[in-house]
Amino acid sequence: MRRLSEKLALHGGEPTRDTQAHPWPTVGDISGRDFGEEEIELLSEVIKSGTLSRHGGTMVQQFEHEYAEFVGVEHCLAVTSGTAALHTAVGALQLEVGDEIITTTITDMGTVIAILAQNHLPVFVDVDRRTMLMDTAKIEAAITDRTRAIIVVHLFGQPVPMDEVMGIADRHGLYVIEDCAQSHGGKWAGRMVGTIGHINCFSLQQSKQITTGDGGIVVTNDEHLAGRARLFHDKFYDRSGQDRGIDRLGMNYRMNELTGAVALAQTRKLPAILQRRRHTAELLVRKLAQISGIIPPYVHPEATHSWWKLSFQIDHELLGCSTEQFLEALRAEGLPFFTGYAGGLPICACPALAEHRAYGSGQFPWEPPYGRMIEYRAENYPETLWAQQNTFIASWNEGFSEADVADLSRGLAKVAAYYRAR
Repeated sequence: MRRLSEKLALHGGEPTRDTQAHPWPTVGDISGRDFGEEEIELLSEVIKSGTLSRHGGTMVQQFEHEYAEFVGVEHCLAVTSGTAALHTAVGALQLEVGDEIITTTITDMGTVIAILAQNHLPVFVDVDRRTMLMDTAKIEAAITDRTRAIIVVHLFGQPVPMDEVMGIADRHGLYVIEDCAQSHGGKWAGRMVGTIGHINCFSLQQSKQITTGDGGIVVTNDEHLAGRARLFHDKFYDRSGQDRGIDRLGMNYRMNELTGAVALAQTRKLPAILQRRRHTAELLVRKLAQISGIIPPYVHPEATHSWWKLSFQIDHELLGCSTEQFLEALRAEGLPFFTGYAGGLPICACPALAEHRAYGSGQFPWEPPYGRMIEYRAENYPETLWAQQNTFIASWNEGFSEADVADLSRGLAKVAAYYRAR
């Protein structure tokens, strides 16, 4: 292999990777996705059957059965998106207007939509800057007399410390929802995510470990919550044949048979997909640990990561550069890193939340007597701000090869060496 010039591409040197000639694999197309004859065969079966609805079909039901077996739960419900899964889980709790649900400052808006769509109030907890996961030590300070649940988000594929979360929930009589949208196959202390909280959710959106383009999953071992979730996602129609009438407001979040066919094929591939992601991600992590000035991603000893994204930080003092300078150099080298996940700020700093604008021109459900006017200020979450500004992130997928890892580590070592030597 030819030796790269030590001159940074930023300063006119040769880049580590010519991304025009050799683009990185991406979840946006087949280069980073595992699609093939298995999906086509099951889709063909659906079309030939003429039954595209889950009612009367077999694919969604079989997918639910096999995904439940993979996770290790009694009940699995397929829905239309990860957001729909979260909304269904919150809806199954049947809380009161103005009740509060604690969640994290770094997450997708879907987590918050699920709370507000049921007219509950989101309350946010700052993160551990090393992982960008909810700081479990700060949960109890956020609990009020209206707190009813905690939604933990297993960000980037790494689980939140669930022993601590469940201990808090038990002490205060709270429900726990695991948002596992980014962590298919992740584990905490040997237990699969989705089996620890009371009712839990996964996403099948295009970028996730397995995908149907869009889709979601609700799982639980609680028969009562499972029954409520099944009613909620199907407009509260009672499909048992007892015809008890519609007694609550629900949604139409039913997964169709075409989506179910792809979900079934993807579920059968999930162990192999996770193996490929873990092999290359863990190889890169080992290489990062050998580069002076690079701080590899922190993975808790009790966590089994499933690598939706890969992140790292830098030792600013040792390298003598800012995050912005280091990122500019990486981008010039052709490396696919960025900073600032989901807008780069605490999710509660977005106008819809900071200005209490969920519906129309009013401030419902925050406004009394329904709820309380919670103030969401970005500066109240300093660890979130630091982590968003100083964590380098790359999307990870099963298409990455050992050669890709070699290019990534080579480019990172090149940039770090330049700044160390200045």
